[in-house]
Amino acid sequence: MNNQGRKTQQVLFLCTGNYYRSRFAEIYFNWLADQRGLLWIAESRGLALNVCNNGPISYYTVTFLKSRGIRSEAYDRYPLQVGEADLVAADHIVAVKETEHRPVFETNFPAWGDRIEYWQVHDIDCATPGVAIPQLEQEVIRLIERLATQRMIA
Repeated sequence: MNNQGRKTQQVLFLCTGNYYRSRFAEIYFNWLADQRGLLWIAESRGLALNVCNNGPISYYTVTFLKSRGIRSEAYDRYPLQVGEADLVAADHIVAVKETEHRPVFETNFPAWGDRIEYWQVHDIDCATPGVAIPQLEQEVIRLIERLATQRMIA
């Protein structure tokens, strides 16, 4: 709850390794939500951490955030695997690439499939960071706009 008695809601961003795309979405979302005074906070998790992550967070994520004047040091942690408790705690869930992540949900979390918002942002094997991160940026901005509009309607 905040000081006006309103509950802060949580969005959960998911990608494969919780190293690059979902981490960017989490940090950028939190920065934008803070700028807009929204009562939302983001977390991020990975669906398959057995991928090859080199450290706690992608160099591309940190570099792009820094270019926007956004500090990422507070988010300096190693990737985390999603679990059922993470899904339960979230008010809104986004998986950043439908063709990559929907099959994982259908196999590992079949009851959650209809609660997921799917985007189509490629990982580094299919798109360069110069393409994928600006696409993520636009998706996060659109999500923030929807959530801000919902707040005005409520």
